[in-house]
Amino acid sequence: MTKQDNPIILWFRKDLRLSDNRALAAAREHGGAIIPLYIREDRQGSNGPLGGAQEWWLHHSLKALSDQLEKLESRLILRSGDPSKILKSLIGDVGASAVFWNRRYDPDGMEIDSHLKKQLRDDGYEVESFSGHLLHEPSKVKTKSGGPYRVYTPFWRAIEGGDEPPEPTGKPRQIPTPSSWPTSEKLDSWKLLPTKPDWAKDFSDVWTPGEAGAKERLDDFVDSALKGYEKGRDFPAQPATSMLSPHLAHGEITPAQLWHATRGLSSHIASNDISRFRKEIVWREFCYHLLFHFPELDEKNWNDSFDAFEWKTDTAKFNAWKKGMTGYPIVDAGMRQLWKHGVMHNRVRMITASFMIKHLLIDWRKGEKWFRDTLVDADPASNAGNWQWVAGSGADASPFFRIFNPIIQGEKFDPDGDYVKTFVPELSKLDAKYIHKPFDAPKQVLEKAGIELGKTYPKPVVDHNEARQRALEAYSHIKKSE
Repeated sequence: MTKQDNPIILWFRKDLRLSDNRALAAAREHGGAIIPLYIREDRQGSNGPLGGAQEWWLHHSLKALSDQLEKLESRLILRSGDPSKILKSLIGDVGASAVFWNRRYDPDGMEIDSHLKKQLRDDGYEVESFSGHLLHEPSKVKTKSGGPYRVYTPFWRAIEGGDEPPEPTGKPRQIPTPSSWPTSEKLDSWKLLPTKPDWAKDFSDVWTPGEAGAKERLDDFVDSALKGYEKGRDFPAQPATSMLSPHLAHGEITPAQLWHATRGLSSHIASNDISRFRKEIVWREFCYHLLFHFPELDEKNWNDSFDAFEWKTDTAKFNAWKKGMTGYPIVDAGMRQLWKHGVMHNRVRMITASFMIKHLLIDWRKGEKWFRDTLVDADPASNAGNWQWVAGSGADASPFFRIFNPIIQGEKFDPDGDYVKTFVPELSKLDAKYIHKPFDAPKQVLEKAGIELGKTYPKPVVDHNEARQRALEAYSHIKKSE
């Protein structure tokens, strides 16, 4: 047998797609049969879901990928355990000569891949890795002095002014198959879907995991929501955001595909809308840049002066925040949307994170962990980078003393209370004048709306003005020590 006659193992990870998949394209060009493989690794997070919400998504995404492969008369092999042992065993079983994969950029994943690539090459196997999860390799994007970027705006200018991402590749019409297939575990045996209780029962009302769902979402966005995106994206009751983040997180679509989908549209869509959308793609890129150069982004303050910050421990208030029972409607609506659909509008993410950090003085790391578990679009770089940005401890962060007023934020971005009424139905009959401050409503207004504060809807867990002053005082202590 020549090497070309031996199968290639195509290891899927955060790239659950067939189009614009460089590892797949290279495997087809290499020649020989291709054995698609997905490993449920022991070190969860490096390849698998970051939390429970993503387990639901992973189940459906793997099913969608498997169905796609079967239409091409191929199949997806599922295995659980240590990737080193699984790959070596599978190589022996099928006589593979090569393993191809697309790169990942989280610290655990890079460490596993680096060791595994060396082991397999030392054993005489061909191992190749490819890009695609990001527009550019984090190691190659450097400042003029040769170091990493620490501020977003010059990073954006470097990406915007640099080379265009490579043209996305299409979906293959055929995948060479082996004469016999290795055994595979059953997806249902992984028990990724919640059952008792089925807290994800409403997810499918919003999401269609898989590459086809990602393409449909992108097409809908470009056709109907990209126009006016710059302003509309701040209003949570409007369908003005792309809703592509979970598809990106699982690699069902690539940032290059999003970038190229916005080319040539300036004749009927304002350039500032296109630029704003691209900036969101590049913000994700910037977060990975930070994670690549600061692998402990989810555990340690980027700005170590925050190591001296005196966080509070208040389990009752933290639980009220998680359940959407703080007494501040815009905060509660966001946290309930998160629980119901596994997602939260971006503007409201900032409001809820700011409230937990600055109104409750709870360590940002606790919120980051909660979002990891409950977001279908949880991402090791963006999640950590965004929480540190809100806390003021991150790179190019919003200053800590920028404390969102949840009442004003609600009135500005949800003026009629439509978003609040959707996710906090006990307030649905309240006048718009008081929808973001029911605690200020006259007794007769509350009675008319069927609301009894402290019973049907909670009283505020903290007073905004008092909480703001407390936060500024806490911050002043670390400022003095700098």
